[in-house]
Amino acid sequence: MADYISDLEKIKLSSEKLKKVYYNQKGKEEQLIKQKAGLEETLQRTAEHIETLEKVRILLQKVSEFAREQSRQQIEALVTNCLQFIFDSNIEFRIEINEVRGKPDAEFFVLSNISGDIIKTKPQEARGGGIIDIISLAIRIAMLECSNLDIKGPIILDEPAKHVSDEYITHVAEFLKQISVMFGRQVIMVTHNKHLSEIADKCYRVDMVNGISRVIFDS
Repeated sequence: MADYISDLEKIKLSSEKLKKVYYNQKGKEEQLIKQKAGLEETLQRTAEHIETLEKVRILLQKVSEFAREQSRQQIEALVTNCLQFIFDSNIEFRIEINEVRGKPDAEFFVLSNISGDIIKTKPQEARGGGIIDIISLAIRIAMLECSNLDIKGPIILDEPAKHVSDEYITHVAEFLKQISVMFGRQVIMVTHNKHLSEIADKCYRVDMVNGISRVIFDS
């Protein structure tokens, strides 16, 4: 009988220990279930944030593409008008934008209509250096006027149209006058070209006399 009571006590003690282990593990399980629910909720919110951010990324990309396309068209139009005003109506300026390593890359081309055939060339290969001078000049003006930045002040040019032949230089002079009026900007220019200097409202000549530069007001 004593052995029976001893065994029963052992069973009770073992049962109590198992109960403690059970309730301890059950408490841990409930805590883990709560943590799981919290993590699932966080995961859901994160997934929603990622979806929202992806939509924003796509929207910004579309806006960027639209703005880039608008700027491309404006620059193309201004440069083309400039080339046609100075040279002839059979020449156009084109910008081709492609993705290179995930970033937009722009290439410039000149399109010449020769007897109905469209010849597409790089600016440096089109009719000599005069074309590059005019494209460079027109792009600088286009970037200045098409930019979202509110940039005030004059347009300062150093030997614009340096390689343009005398046949077209008077057209360049007239173009600069029209640009000044159109955009309401003063044009300050350094040039050795007589045709360009003659269009100025005010002209200063720098002469070298005995090794000393002298500034002379011409007009």
